[in-house]
Amino acid sequence: MNRIDQRFADLKAQGRRALIPYITAGDPAPAYTVGFMHALVRAGADVIELGVPFSDPMADGPVIQKACERALRHDVRLEHLFEMVSEFRRDDPETPVVLMGYLNPVERLGFETFADRASESGVDGVLLVDMPPEEADLLGPVLESRGLASIFLVAPTTSRARAATICAHGEGYLYYVSLKGVTGGAAADADDIAAHLAPLREMTDLPLCVGFGIRDGASAAAVGRVADGVIVGSALVSRIAENADRPEAIPAALEAVLGEMRQALDA
Repeated sequence: MNRIDQRFADLKAQGRRALIPYITAGDPAPAYTVGFMHALVRAGADVIELGVPFSDPMADGPVIQKACERALRHDVRLEHLFEMVSEFRRDDPETPVVLMGYLNPVERLGFETFADRASESGVDGVLLVDMPPEEADLLGPVLESRGLASIFLVAPTTSRARAATICAHGEGYLYYVSLKGVTGGAAADADDIAAHLAPLREMTDLPLCVGFGIRDGASAAAVGRVADGVIVGSALVSRIAENADRPEAIPAALEAVLGEMRQALDA
């Protein structure tokens, strides 16, 4: 069983919600990323989304855009992410890791090569923001053959018919974008989220996880009451930015933010 499926099965049996942090690989420098990943696990992460730095991150707000810029100044590429995940796996064989990014770097490397390297390094899932399921016929089977989950986004503006298509192609979990806009926007509205998740639950058995607008323990707990998991990115990446000149302080800062969310979700 894929590590993502196993983790959600365990959480369901425990009656708990998934906490899924996102960080950009290589921010503020490549040498620190693996340490940050371990810090996230210590704070209660159930799945880690590791961002692939990209020059035109269209779905991301200023916080994550700047993180990509910091990482790209070090020429961080997919090959470096595979090395990071391999290093992470030496001490953590259990926590699922999802690569999140855009299609261009994957196409440039080649689908087969990407899938092979991702699988060999210990990646469990792939979320490419600009690859809709209608265009996933080439990459999807390649990922599936290596045991990698294809994870997709659903937005508040997604039609019911298209949501059904996304659900039919999705694996691992479904990423529901809580806001119209980019990451780091307004706070998530739990009532509005609940109204949008209800029809999705009729279409799929996949865990429904919510991202965009999760800022603190209170917002995580509110969304956790209606979703199977919460995804937090900008709140963590902003802590990395604040401490970019003293990276030795970043693990504790990440643990403080994520630890509060973990406690709130479990309460």
